Amino acid sequence: MGQVYRKQRNYGCRIHDQYTYFGMRTVVLENDQVRVSILPDKGTEVYEFLYKPRDLDYMWLSENGVQPPNAYLPTSPDPISTFIDYYPGGWQEVFPNGGPTSTYKGATFGQHGEVAHMPWDHDIVEDTPERIAVRFSVRTKKMPYRLTKTMSLTLGSASLQLEEELVNESEVELEYMWGQHLAFGRPFVEPGCTVRMPEGVRVIAETADVSDADAGRVRREPREFAWPYGAAVPSTDSAAVGGDGSGRIDLSVLPPAGTASEIVYLTGFGPTGQYELENRRLSAGIRVEWDAEALPYLWYWQEFGATKGYPWFGRHYNIGLEPFCGYPTHGLAEAVRNGSAGRIGPRETRIFSLAVTPFTL
Repeated sequence: MGQVYRKQRNYGCRIHDQYTYFGMRTVVLENDQVRVSILPDKGTEVYEFLYKPRDLDYMWLSENGVQPPNAYLPTSPDPISTFIDYYPGGWQEVFPNGGPTSTYKGATFGQHGEVAHMPWDHDIVEDTPERIAVRFSVRTKKMPYRLTKTMSLTLGSASLQLEEELVNESEVELEYMWGQHLAFGRPFVEPGCTVRMPEGVRVIAETADVSDADAGRVRREPREFAWPYGAAVPSTDSAAVGGDGSGRIDLSVLPPAGTASEIVYLTGFGPTGQYELENRRLSAGIRVEWDAEALPYLWYWQEFGATKGYPWFGRHYNIGLEPFCGYPTHGLAEAVRNGSAGRIGPRETRIFSLAVTPFTL
């Protein structure tokens, strides 16, 4: 039987899913405002989020770029590099482990395992000039989960809508970490960009690496403080920590290149989480809104070029603002221990929604 072709359009909302990118199946959702490119063969990774009025791609693209995980056999198949070596920036689904190697109920996970590099199925559920929607689905290998998400665009709107459903297909109560690993970089992100949060948000300055308690620019005591001001680590050079000479740093303003790298965790959102990232020089911003009852934390990762070793080597200036269930970046076992992991009963279902909206200032 020959290939079955859908009726094609070059106007309104449209879907392109009949070609590949670096050998991987690709789904492109497009309307008059945005173009969103997705790799079902690589965990539904979003490698492009182009805002047409500014011809501006918000997704960070690393120096390594987009790579298929099956392109070569790694020389050191450790559980960190199997994710990092193929990480291009962009936006990944992270589930059921966030962070490095962790073991839970006898299953051992690697970095951000498992769905970020798994192939997902997809089918088109709506395809009209006014609205398009594609459903993606996957079953995890190590745990008995089924994850389904529908991504949609509407004519005249720059907002990408995401609706997800998580099902525990077993008779056992389970725990998980679940995150939207959104990373922003050039040409959108640069020193002076601002991050806006709702009132009442607090910062948890949990140590990112237990072997290096002094890493970063934010003091770990007090452990929790109100957004956006934190105490800076002792330094004779204020610029080295992005400080203003007052002994504190403002996490809402992106500092000069070369500032110490950092990760902190935000909490205290209401039922709906929200943040906005703005570049006033470009007169452009992006807003992310999500179900904060399902994903109550926001990981705020900052890499400003201070990391001189693997994997960044001082080449990047980017941030991640990542809605998550569970923290810190120590893996599922630690999230279970500190009570921040999600919990789902036998045969139970969890739902989640998120919207990503570029805008002009």
